[in-house]
Amino acid sequence: MEIFDTHTHLNDAPFANRLAEEIGKAQEFGVTKINNVGSNMKLNQLAVSISEQFEPCYATIGWHPDDAGEFDEKSEVYLLSELTKPKVLAVGEIGLDYHWMVQPKEVQERVFRRQIQISKEMNVPFQVHTRDALEDTYKIIKDEGVGPAGAIMHSFSGSLSDAERFAALGMMISFSGVVTFKKALDEQNAAQHLPMDKILVETDAPYLTPVPFRGRENTPVYTQFVVEKIAELRGMSKEDVAEQTYQNALAIFKKVQK
Repeated sequence: MEIFDTHTHLNDAPFANRLAEEIGKAQEFGVTKINNVGSNMKLNQLAVSISEQFEPCYATIGWHPDDAGEFDEKSEVYLLSELTKPKVLAVGEIGLDYHWMVQPKEVQERVFRRQIQISKEMNVPFQVHTRDALEDTYKIIKDEGVGPAGAIMHSFSGSLSDAERFAALGMMISFSGVVTFKKALDEQNAAQHLPMDKILVETDAPYLTPVPFRGRENTPVYTQFVVEKIAELRGMSKEDVAEQTYQNALAIFKKVQK
């Protein structure tokens, strides 16, 4: 069984001194490919560095809405350059976050739109973060358009109808540990009924730890519990869910060696 953790953060501080240990553990539990995602210059650089040091790891780079105010000409030059590297898979995580409102809406929107445009110019997918901003996120993606390389709704939180709307734009829907939470009925309904070829799995570690370890630090090892929950919801074997979501990840992350 092979699992692809399509969105995690081994480039975050908690993992700084135990990268090899965490990657090794993940592989023992079948998590054979790991996509580390950036959000600002420092974390982007770390994600790329990890991808170069560890064979199972890849990188996605971009400016998170909370860091959108830092996105400038230098950032754009960096993004365009690094996206040419063979293990840099996508632009992300990008989007809108109205929960904390760290940056003004107009700044978030401008930077979100530009990074979508860059993803299309570079023919790579983009990974979207949205919090308390689902409608505006949908409108911007619909307006800008998803390029041939596709796009991903990261750690999807919403209803089946919401998921179907984004899927209709040409996006894949990625489920994190949230889908295992007892009260996450909308997310569970979406994971149960979406076409299987539209589904990805992720951890978003060290955040959003799945049941049965909710409340502790998350890690790529725990992608297995996301797979198991989706298998339970759909009446499938965990091996079949792992295989299909792994193939889905390869389909959208075209740079990954098969």
